[in-house]
Amino acid sequence: MLGLSYWVVPIFSSTVWTAMLITMLVYWASTGKPHYSTMDVGQTIPYISDIGHDTLKPMFIAMSAITVVTFDLAFIFERWLRHTGKLARNTSVWQKVNSGFATVTAIIGAAGLILLTIFDNLRHNTLHNIFLCVFIGGYIISAIFICWEYQRLGIRYREYSILAYSFWIKLTFIIVEVCLVIAFGVCSKQHVYNVAAVLEWIVAFFYCFYVASFFLDFLPAIRTKHHQSSETQMQMAQEGGAQVMEDSAAENGQYFHGNRPAAAHTDGYTNGHPNGYTNGHTNGVTNGYTNGYPKPAEPAPLSSRNF
Repeated sequence: MLGLSYWVVPIFSSTVWTAMLITMLVYWASTGKPHYSTMDVGQTIPYISDIGHDTLKPMFIAMSAITVVTFDLAFIFERWLRHTGKLARNTSVWQKVNSGFATVTAIIGAAGLILLTIFDNLRHNTLHNIFLCVFIGGYIISAIFICWEYQRLGIRYREYSILAYSFWIKLTFIIVEVCLVIAFGVCSKQHVYNVAAVLEWIVAFFYCFYVASFFLDFLPAIRTKHHQSSETQMQMAQEGGAQVMEDSAAENGQYFHGNRPAAAHTDGYTNGHPNGYTNGHTNGVTNGYTNGYPKPAEPAPLSSRNF
């Protein structure tokens, strides 16, 4: 699979989820903000499931399934890329265990979302609420495990700042989602349904940012596939410098031993000036130089000893 597709997966997943939520809100507002049969007396703001159990139920099921299935692929790709070394490898068994638990609990959370869309709150209210808890709990637990993995990776690979960024994003998601879910549960129990509905929509939209944040985890894999790392570039520069020094030393050796260096403009002089240099200077160069160098002057004859 191309490197580009790694980060497209979480972006696509979060886009589908966001589009579904916005479509639901627009549909509810455009149809006159109706009061659905699943809403309590005095409740003016619907839950997501209040809109999803009616006309938009097929879309609710399909887009929710696409969201969680593609998001779970991000966990699988992340595990595979670390195993193959395209991302920073796990340095302990516990890191691999955390990654495995994160993937399994994410799949459980995905199953919870798909089932709660099928078992709507109108006909199967008890099952719907159970699967809602499975969905939210599954992804929060998954975030805890993957956050734990990234915390250990960040300690081991301190030079990779992206691991620290990813860790803090996931930790922020855990803290905020847990607080929002607790507030949602309290408001529901206290029958403050409008506030509870608003909190549910906030939880849902915040979840899409968490999904999209996974594209950060795949950036090192994209760089590895399409670009050279800074360390590799430095190494090539050092090797290139060493090669230049070796070539220079070899060339100086040729001068030292009296050898003629290779002509730097063989093609230029051969092709560009064949007649001018060949015919015009044949005798002068040949006679005045030996093998390309000036012919040494002959010693003056000794004076005659005949007096």
